[in-house]
Amino acid sequence: MEERLQKILAKCGIASRRQAEGMILEGLVTVNGAPAVLGMKADLDRDHIKVRGKLIHTVESKVYMIFNKPEKCLTTMSDSEGRTTVKNFLKGVKAKVFPVGRLDYNSEGLLILTNDGDMANAILHPGKKIPKTYLLKADGFLEDKDIERLEKGIKLEDGMTAPAKVKKLKYTKANSWLEITIHEGKKRQVRRMMERVGHSVIKLKRVRINGISLGRLEPGLFRYMTPEEIKRLKKEVGSMQ
Repeated sequence: MEERLQKILAKCGIASRRQAEGMILEGLVTVNGAPAVLGMKADLDRDHIKVRGKLIHTVESKVYMIFNKPEKCLTTMSDSEGRTTVKNFLKGVKAKVFPVGRLDYNSEGLLILTNDGDMANAILHPGKKIPKTYLLKADGFLEDKDIERLEKGIKLEDGMTAPAKVKKLKYTKANSWLEITIHEGKKRQVRRMMERVGHSVIKLKRVRINGISLGRLEPGLFRYMTPEEIKRLKKEVGSMQ
């Protein structure tokens, strides 16, 4: 059966649909030896679909993992400059999982890893409003008016942010510790929001996605999601077919 190429790549656990579109635009995907284009349809049973020169096959069993990304680690599975990536920490994992969304190089915390492209696409879809909670340490003392601006929404270069939930944890004259929950995924969003209210982020850690928590998982380690966590996530995101 013919399907859009990005949907096939997602089903095969290569990437989310959004990421697959980027791979097609970068010329990393071919169909029967010819470069793929956005909107193209193919049949996995009939056509030879290659990603980076490697033939893709039928769907693997679905795998869902939680990874505590350490600082100084790229949220990707490979890097041409040889820098540390998520893949460096996944020894013994045979499934071809990929990160859902991103954490910037200097941030740490919870990443969902999976080979379920449809699930990844649903988690990243802005319409699903999946909550993501961060702990952060910022320089300076945040006043109530700063908190109110964060909660109402901040105007960034790529548009207004949706209202955030902000909880004060601890204050000194020099620094502020906050818990902030957002449901968007703009690039470096939390850091840019804080910069807009005049405070740079010293440390940033994502601790929860949709109620699924890191718990005591140490940086650089991973665990498989429990059946209850998988069920909760699937119930929340629903079907993106």
